[in-house]
Amino acid sequence: MSSILNNSSATVALATLNNINKGLNETQNRVSSGLAIRSGKENAAYFAISETMSGDSGMFKAINEGLTSTKNSVATARLGAETVSGLAEQFAERVAFAQGSGINLADVQSELDGLVAQIGAAIDQSTFNGDDLVNATTAVTVVSGISRSSGSFATTTISFNQVDLGAIKTTLDAIDLSTSTDIAADLATAEGALSDAIDAATSLGVSEKTLEGQQDFLGSLTDTLDSGVSAMVDANMEEEAARLQAYQVQQQLATQSLSIANQSPQNILSLFR
Repeated sequence: MSSILNNSSATVALATLNNINKGLNETQNRVSSGLAIRSGKENAAYFAISETMSGDSGMFKAINEGLTSTKNSVATARLGAETVSGLAEQFAERVAFAQGSGINLADVQSELDGLVAQIGAAIDQSTFNGDDLVNATTAVTVVSGISRSSGSFATTTISFNQVDLGAIKTTLDAIDLSTSTDIAADLATAEGALSDAIDAATSLGVSEKTLEGQQDFLGSLTDTLDSGVSAMVDANMEEEAARLQAYQVQQQLATQSLSIANQSPQNILSLFR
């Protein structure tokens, strides 16, 4: 039965078109944003997890950047320690040379003074951005990451010791071969300073390697976290493209159906002509 008061066909066609338009808009939003989940209303669990993981990834990246500065400071200090070690080795060799007979100790002392001056210059230049790691033996602690073990948030750290290259310089500077009464003891002192310099360079090398390893780990970790977030919230663009085309076709058909349904009252009028 046809009615001029209620066009049920048009009502059904309009509801169908509204549903299609809603689906089309949602698909277009996923295509334009690249995200299948943009808020908690779409998938509360995935949204909460992805936001937490994204936050962790951002913190890991920031920590990694901070470790770069620390690693550069350690690398600079390590280079200084290796330079001091090489100069201390030359110092010990010259003191050993002075053990021979007929040696002009004043000339050797001039060489030693020159080496000490070079050591001092190397120490003064072994800082990065004002960060001095070569004039003390105190511990340095840097944040290396974060932990969410058992649901609790905490930071993880890496610690290493500074090295006192200044003390090595002081020890070598105190040797005055031209007035020494025990050059053998002076040689032992120089060898001890050389050993300390080697230990300092080795310690800083280990610290630098540790920091590099942690940075490599953080880089891989952030890549994994970003991939995990992407798997949960990113839209499947192939599926969305196919769905978009389907909705566009359905929209055209629904629009035509609504147009046909709206012509029904006009057909009733023809009965009264």
